[in-house]
Amino acid sequence: MHGSSARGAQRRSRAALLAALVAAGCAGPGLSARHRTLASELAASEAGLSAQEPEAAPAAADPFPGAPSLERAALVDEVLRRNPSLRAARFAWRAALARFPQATALEDPMLGYGLAPRAVSDDAHRVDLRQAFPFPGKLRLRGEIALAEAEAAGHDFAAARLRLATMASLLFDDYYLSERGLEVNHHHRRILAELRAVATARYEAGEVSAQAPLQAEFELAELERAGVALETERVVAVAQLNGLLRRDPGLALPPPPAVLEVARPAAGDPSLSLETALAERPELRAAEARVRAGEAAVGAARREFLPDFAIVAAYDGLWEVPELRPFVGLELNVPLQLGRRRAALDEARAELERARSERGGLEDEVRVAVATALQQVAEAERALALYRDRLLPAARDQLGAARADFESGQESFLAVLQAEEDLREVELGEHTALAELDRRLALLRSATGALPLP
Repeated sequence: MHGSSARGAQRRSRAALLAALVAAGCAGPGLSARHRTLASELAASEAGLSAQEPEAAPAAADPFPGAPSLERAALVDEVLRRNPSLRAARFAWRAALARFPQATALEDPMLGYGLAPRAVSDDAHRVDLRQAFPFPGKLRLRGEIALAEAEAAGHDFAAARLRLATMASLLFDDYYLSERGLEVNHHHRRILAELRAVATARYEAGEVSAQAPLQAEFELAELERAGVALETERVVAVAQLNGLLRRDPGLALPPPPAVLEVARPAAGDPSLSLETALAERPELRAAEARVRAGEAAVGAARREFLPDFAIVAAYDGLWEVPELRPFVGLELNVPLQLGRRRAALDEARAELERARSERGGLEDEVRVAVATALQQVAEAERALALYRDRLLPAARDQLGAARADFESGQESFLAVLQAEEDLREVELGEHTALAELDRRLALLRSATGALPLP
């Protein structure tokens, strides 16, 4: 009685050992929870996009029906919804996420059958079932690698989204500037036409030479030439925006707003700081995920020096004693190919150092980008204030005074033309400074990992 209980305890201990080995060979619930979280983030990024056809021709439908003007937020939203390059980044994320179940799955079990053809007994056959398990910890490390690479792909998607939104915002500013440039051009052509009429009347009255109306005509021709260049800039901006929207380049868009609303950040806004950039820039987060993947890969390469095992269950009918026919066993591989495993470990260590170096380089780039963007925003704000507070009022007063002096015979017509040209340059400069401030704010937000929208 005592012997049978001892044998039962031994069998239970062996079964417990096998169960522990099987459990240790699994990936673990923590990784599965992380995988579900990443899958939820991917599904959220795909919300409302399932109806898109990536192979479809560029759409002719107006993405902004009835809009009196093009709004930046609506433009960025449509670009992010339609652009195929962002779809490509999203599918790369999906593909990386799909590698986790593959990396953490066990090999398929092997079923074997054999028989002794010349045996007399009907039970002269053998059936066995074999399930291989990696050494405890290997599946977990493979899952860590797959999840880190999926996280990196998710951050790559976010980086592509950020680049695309920034590009759309910068093109929006180009579109605005070309339209305002044409507006200034048309306004000054009317001014020059008036000045030419005044110069012609005074020439016919014998008060000025023929040079005055000829100078006005020359300046008008120059303005028309500049207008052609500005019209080309507007057409190019529309074509580039349509390209981002996956539309035919020649299709029309609503006009840009008459006034560019620039949302200046508050002084010391923490969302535009270097600390925020280092924490939020998707390129940096992707690099950090790749470092984690490299660290897990080094751990997995070290585990390859340890043996894998397999559990075998069999029924051998060749045994005459029925109690001996069922069989459970454990198999181990013998990791003798040390050269191959050392080379794999060296490769994993080198890849890890490469990932760490790339992360360090990206951190340096982010630091420079944020510092540069902050300085450029401050410069653009000072330039815009200078145009509005001093240059623009002075140029308007100068043209008014020069025109009054010319009409009273106290000033030459060349001084009037020079004052008109100065005012034109200052008005164009004011619009350029405003658009440049908006561009630099967009680049600052992009440098800190935020979409270029207030």
